[in-house]
Amino acid sequence: MASAGRRWIAVLRQGDLVRRRRRRQFAVAGLVVVTVAGGAAVVYSAWPETAVRPLAGVGHGRGMSQVGAFDQAIAGATADGILAHYYPGADLGTVGPTAVRVRLTADDNETLDVFSDAGLTVADRRVVPGQAAHLTPMPDGGANVVITAGCTGDVIWQGAAEDPFAYPVDAGTNRPPAEHLKVCGGGTYRGAVGVALENGEPRTVNQVDVDDYLMGVVPAEMQANWADQGAAEALRAQAVAARSYALAEHRYPYAQTCDITDCQAYPGTEREDPRATEAVLATSGRVLLREGRILRTEYSAAPGGGQPIDISTLEVGPSPDELAPAPEAPVAPPPVDAGQQRVRGSSIIDAKYLETGGPTGPLGEALGPEAWLPGRIGTYRTFDNGVIIATPALGARVVDFATLLQEVPEAAPGTRTGAMPNGQAIPGGGTVAPNTAAVPTPRATTPPEAPAAPTPHPSATGGQTQATAPDGPAEPWTAEPDPETGIAPDPGTEPVTDATMPEGSETPVG
Repeated sequence: MASAGRRWIAVLRQGDLVRRRRRRQFAVAGLVVVTVAGGAAVVYSAWPETAVRPLAGVGHGRGMSQVGAFDQAIAGATADGILAHYYPGADLGTVGPTAVRVRLTADDNETLDVFSDAGLTVADRRVVPGQAAHLTPMPDGGANVVITAGCTGDVIWQGAAEDPFAYPVDAGTNRPPAEHLKVCGGGTYRGAVGVALENGEPRTVNQVDVDDYLMGVVPAEMQANWADQGAAEALRAQAVAARSYALAEHRYPYAQTCDITDCQAYPGTEREDPRATEAVLATSGRVLLREGRILRTEYSAAPGGGQPIDISTLEVGPSPDELAPAPEAPVAPPPVDAGQQRVRGSSIIDAKYLETGGPTGPLGEALGPEAWLPGRIGTYRTFDNGVIIATPALGARVVDFATLLQEVPEAAPGTRTGAMPNGQAIPGGGTVAPNTAAVPTPRATTPPEAPAAPTPHPSATGGQTQATAPDGPAEPWTAEPDPETGIAPDPGTEPVTDATMPEGSETPVG
């Protein structure tokens, strides 16, 4: 938990959205060379995977020694025994489900650019796979939100949100990787990610269940393979100490703790390991207390084995009863079932897709957002097993990929159009494997900086307001929000009228 600087972020600008380049590591003759912005390099010793070592240096020597915990576990001590040795006089307590907010320091002073393979929810809108959300904090505590095709593609929607967080499609704990939120060019996180202002500067925050958080912390602070060497109890002691430390923290108005070793190392899901996850779940809810308050249980590598600490010298946080329960995430707008009627704001392609059975029908899952046909005579959208093309003259029809390529030659491999099957091109570059959804990928080149998009402002009623995209190629048709619901129709399609609706696809909303 010793302090360590972070010199591994370079800021690039592409259009009006900020891009980040993360560090790359490669081993050379027993060393790890970390490339840093500006051409500098930092060299560290490379440890073998089987070495018995801590992960964060020697440390300050206060509280539990991680090396000492390993030695005691090998000798047969339990996690409770290890904790009792290093924190004499502390009591074991239990907390209910609760969340922590973690400042993601590598993303300081950045717009939050986030996507998910399963989609996400932001500003009461569903962001589908293949799209990304960009959040900039506002002084009123809300956020300016821009939704784009991919991380760097065309603007699809822009507005203001009172809630400055993006949420996964399922707010439950221990969710599968496809639902995790990914920062464009950065890390992957469980839970929600959002933005805040600190002295006028943007901050990125991960709001996450404490056990989901610890799944990233424990293997970053202690080697998970210690479990294979008979020291699984050391990992369990680490989980209790890390949980107590995080819940006793209160560093910022907007977050309890941070993600570097000034707090606890937390690289998101990058280092997760089943052996560490077992330690977290086996000790779920357990914390150390002093006089009923959660103990800020400092710990470090301390290769000499360390010494017990006077717990009166450690800070305390709230009592378990004072902890706020995990906040409920907004309910994501559900995808419309095939049996439901077409609703205001859905497109003619959406209606046809539902008519065929939706995701469980023969077309399968959507591979990307709607795109224009040449000359903007209509729109199309690709799916696992086919394409829906919609024009005012013919309505919406299901065709195969060969027909699409006849009508849209630029959808062939090597172009930057809608997501296609069989490894063909997707918006923003990259490819997609057969029968998988397109995901946003940063572009390889950095074009000249484009004019910034106009910043929307909250309406007088606190709702979302529509704004235009930056100057450049014409964008798909965009309508004003409905005055009754405040919801704008999805862009990328012609206004749907009785004249353009295919026969049989419109039914009364009841």
